[in-house]
Amino acid sequence: MRAASPDQARVGLVFDHRLQGHDTGPGHPEQPERVRVVEQALRQRGLLQRCRRIDARPITDAELLRCHSQRYLNTVRRDVAYGRGQLSTGDTAIGDDSEDVARLAAGGTLAAVDAVLQGAVDRVFALVRPPGHHAEANRGMGFCLFNNIALAARHAQAAHGVERLLILDWDVHHGNGTEAILGADPSVLLVGVHERGNYPGSGESSTASSINIPLPSGSDGPPLLQALEHTLVPAAARFQPQLVFISAGFDGHADDPLAGFQLQAADYGALTQLALAVARDHADGRLVSALEGGYNLPALASSCCAHVEALLKA
Repeated sequence: MRAASPDQARVGLVFDHRLQGHDTGPGHPEQPERVRVVEQALRQRGLLQRCRRIDARPITDAELLRCHSQRYLNTVRRDVAYGRGQLSTGDTAIGDDSEDVARLAAGGTLAAVDAVLQGAVDRVFALVRPPGHHAEANRGMGFCLFNNIALAARHAQAAHGVERLLILDWDVHHGNGTEAILGADPSVLLVGVHERGNYPGSGESSTASSINIPLPSGSDGPPLLQALEHTLVPAAARFQPQLVFISAGFDGHADDPLAGFQLQAADYGALTQLALAVARDHADGRLVSALEGGYNLPALASSCCAHVEALLKA
C-alpha cells in the first residue's frame, strides 16, 4: 500500500495495470479498456489523487477454496493451459493470462478488506476485472472467473473475525454466484436490486438472508433508490452489519448495451450515499466496493467517478 499525504481522505483505491491483461478478444464488452478509462477519468477529475493507492496481490489457493472447489480451480487452470477461448463451465471468455489476472482481481479485493479492517482507510473502491458476482463455487459464468466479493466476505470473517457482513449488489444482473455461495449463511445479509428477466434469469425470490429486488426494464434512478431505501435500511437495522460490501455494477446506466435500466451517473452517487449511510449507522463507516459490470466506456467512467466522489465526501 502506497503512502498518502496527510490531507488525503481516508478512501482507498485498488488499481493495477496488470488487470488489463485478461484478454477477452475483439469486440467483447468486458474489455481491458474498462479499467483504463476509469483510471483516466478519475485522474482527470482530480479524484484519483485524493485516494490512497492500494496494490493488488494474487489470491492464494487456500483463500480461493473458501468459496470455490478444488475441481473448479483445476478446471480454470486446465482451460487456460489448453488455450481455450472460453471457460468450459460457461460464457466467460479467457486468454493466456486470464487465471493470473482473475487471481489478482480477487486478491486486490482481499487487500481492500485488509486496508479497511486494519484501519489504514475507512472505505475502498476496488477497480478490478474480471468481475465476479456470477461465479459459483463450481463454475464461472457471465464474464466471471472467481467471485471477488464472496471471497472478500469470507476473508473478512476468516482473517479478521468479522461476524456479520452485508453485501449490497446493485449490478443490473442478478448476482447468482454470490447468492449460491453465501445466500444460506445467516452471518451474511445479501440485498440485491436487478433487472427482472435479464441474465442469468434468477433472483425472483427472497429468503431471510438473501433479499432480491427485481425491477422491470426501463426503471430509472428514483424508483430503484426508493425500493432500496424501503428494503435495505430496515433490513440492515435488524441485522446490524459490522462491514458493508458493494458489488458495484454500473451496467444499469441508460447507455449500457447489456440491459434496460435507465440510470444516470448521478444515480450511482445517490446509491453510494445510501450504502454509506448504512455503513455509518452500523459498521463504523467501514465499506468495501468492488467493480462488477458496466460496458459502455464513457458511462462506466462517469458512473465510477460519481461513486468515488461520494466515497470521498462521506
